Amino acid sequence: MEINEANEPKESLNFIEEIVEEDIRNGKHGGRVHTRFPPEPNGYLHIGHAKAIVVSFGIAQKYGGITNLRFDDTNPVTEDTEYVDAIKRDIHWLGYDWDDREYYASDYFPKLYEFAVDLVKKGLAYVDDSSPEEIARMKGNPSQPGEESPFRLRSIEENLDLLERMRNGEFEEGSRVLRARVDMTSPNMHMRDPIIYRIKFAHHHRTGDQWCIYPMYDFAHGQSDSIEEITHSLCSLEFRHHRPLYDWFIEKLEIFPSRQIEFARMNVAFMITSKRKLLQLVKEGYVTGWDDPRMPTLTGMRRRGYPPAAIRMFADKAGVARRDNIIEYELLESCVREELNRTSARVMAVLNPLKVVLTNYPEGQVEQMDVENNPEDDSMGTRQMPFSKELYIERDDFMENPPPKYFRLAPGGEVRLKAGYIIRCDEVVKDQAGEIVELRCAYYPNSRSGSDTSGIKVKGTIHWVSAPHALEAEVRLYDRLFTDPTPDQHEGQDFKEFVNPESLKVLEKAYVEPALAEAKPMDQFQFLRMGYFSVDPDSTSAKMIFNRAVTLKDAWAKVQQKG
Repeated sequence: MEINEANEPKESLNFIEEIVEEDIRNGKHGGRVHTRFPPEPNGYLHIGHAKAIVVSFGIAQKYGGITNLRFDDTNPVTEDTEYVDAIKRDIHWLGYDWDDREYYASDYFPKLYEFAVDLVKKGLAYVDDSSPEEIARMKGNPSQPGEESPFRLRSIEENLDLLERMRNGEFEEGSRVLRARVDMTSPNMHMRDPIIYRIKFAHHHRTGDQWCIYPMYDFAHGQSDSIEEITHSLCSLEFRHHRPLYDWFIEKLEIFPSRQIEFARMNVAFMITSKRKLLQLVKEGYVTGWDDPRMPTLTGMRRRGYPPAAIRMFADKAGVARRDNIIEYELLESCVREELNRTSARVMAVLNPLKVVLTNYPEGQVEQMDVENNPEDDSMGTRQMPFSKELYIERDDFMENPPPKYFRLAPGGEVRLKAGYIIRCDEVVKDQAGEIVELRCAYYPNSRSGSDTSGIKVKGTIHWVSAPHALEAEVRLYDRLFTDPTPDQHEGQDFKEFVNPESLKVLEKAYVEPALAEAKPMDQFQFLRMGYFSVDPDSTSAKMIFNRAVTLKDAWAKVQQKG
């Protein structure tokens, strides 16, 4: 961090911000900053898109600019309005808005076709009758120059006629394409006469059957940026080799000079972001859908209980880099944990219940215990929690033969119940199979939390719920979807071989305190000592369902120590 003349810390800029600030200083485009987020509506947004959203919208916000939402809908076979609606919902959830600037590449189909005609008239595009296999062969490889198509020297008049007939649907799908005449000897494969239009008889989600030829992404993308007068076209690093073609089209068509700037995409360990592979997981039943909480999709993370502020924090901490890298999964969980720790109410839930009967507690008596909602935020206040003769505690909080320095409950041992009394275990009840089914304990009446006069000192405090008042719930414990940090980068192995069989564990009979009866879908809580959980959208008053977002354990701290 630099120090300015006033001896105040000066914010460090990432390389995109440096470019933008230089453009503003030079008065480029009148000092305007206009970005866009251009998703293809062929799947749900994932963690990688979150980075692109935060960068594109964030840069514009920082410099007083604006951001367009533009759907690059140039492939009608894979696109659907379901994805359009989901994408808009996810961007809003993440905390961004595009006001009235919602556009579609399909809005520009007539203009894009005019651009194609212009290229043909300038002798910079031609109709090629070669098969896809022949075109691929003639392109050669990076170490050898390509071979010019025998149709490359068609006259302008013939090309204009053939393009119009393609537009009119006179030719079979796959029989002809329109290619830009660039350079078949270029070491950049994208510059070797790329295809810019293909015939496709498919119903488009917006234009219907109006078109039977569709522009390729590389052609539609840059020209759409130019039509919208985007000043800074921010995209992932994989498009850096496409930039020369992006600039070539702008130069030859003499249109608004948008500038493409590439940054490293969000590659997170133990996640994949290929929409094709994510769709495989959905279709083949490895997950329940795009919104499965194990998925790296924004809709999946929302359902799991990740707050949008945590996703934005994660994108900021990951930074804006020029080179691809893999970001630790633990950093994502740390951001989620940090945000939920600040905002979530603390509640009590027993996931693996063991019954406790307080033998000396008055029959039928119920006390209300005052419990704080969040020690991190006094403004969240307190709540009342019923206490009775019969309780549930966590089975792991009792050990019949404990090791030394065990501070939870054991035969003859004492422990404090959070916000309640100190109890002593007097008897262990087992079933015929020898399984522990109940503990019989005594409570100390003068040991109530907040007014304890018992003088008894205990080192352990455990959570509990009142058995007659507790709500039965299903709790879903989610873990990483894959067992390998890079499941799709193993040559000769299917990424699905690394699906984690332990990625979901369902506890069908947990108990939560009665205050959660008022909880709504997507509400988030810290289950004391157990982790952070959210109410699943399928939860009802008859069957409450909670999803674990993250545990309380901060694995990121260990990663930093190792680093």
